[in-house]
Amino acid sequence: MHVKQLHPWPSSVAEAESIQDRLRGEVELTGPDTFALVAGLDVHYHGDDELTAAVVVLDAATLEPVEEVVAHGEAAFPYVPGLFAFRELPALVAALERLTVTPDLLVCDGYGLAHPRGFGLACHLGVLTGLPALGVGKTPFVGTHEPPGPERGAWTPIVHDGGTVGRALRTQREIKPVYVSQGHRIALDVATDQVLRLTPRYRLPEPVRRADHLARHPS
Repeated sequence: MHVKQLHPWPSSVAEAESIQDRLRGEVELTGPDTFALVAGLDVHYHGDDELTAAVVVLDAATLEPVEEVVAHGEAAFPYVPGLFAFRELPALVAALERLTVTPDLLVCDGYGLAHPRGFGLACHLGVLTGLPALGVGKTPFVGTHEPPGPERGAWTPIVHDGGTVGRALRTQREIKPVYVSQGHRIALDVATDQVLRLTPRYRLPEPVRRADHLARHPS
């Protein structure tokens, strides 16, 4: 698949923040509500800077694997809160470009709108690929929320700077919630529904779980 080269990889914090601020205006918050192929994306670090990016594409109806790819590299940017995506984007883009199929939805281990500048990894990858994308975080990042109810499917809004930027979603009964936010070309209700569809047994969406395993064990 093709990924648009909308900017050079930044070498400074100011450049990275400028890219986020410029591309934030490209984010669309509506889009399709059904998806045939769903891709999970994750990155595993080997030490401080060496990393493996993995993309696993599943059939959305059966959750059976369709294609798996990896790309090895080094972190491309220092660790700066709010700019973490720039460490991983080059390797993730390289992995995506190795796909022979084009997924209908990207499910990212990270954040979309729930980000200090409203432009997390899921937004960035969505804009670069033009594909619907959402973020699923394991821990809260920005904003505040009330604890969702204990039942599967319960959620509460994540509020930041006076607006809703995502949802704390309970994917399994009495298990810690995940933190869902829109990335690109997807409504929040649809993103929430998709995360629930992709978590039939575990806390995290199946595409992300499989991408995490592949990144850790690429051979």
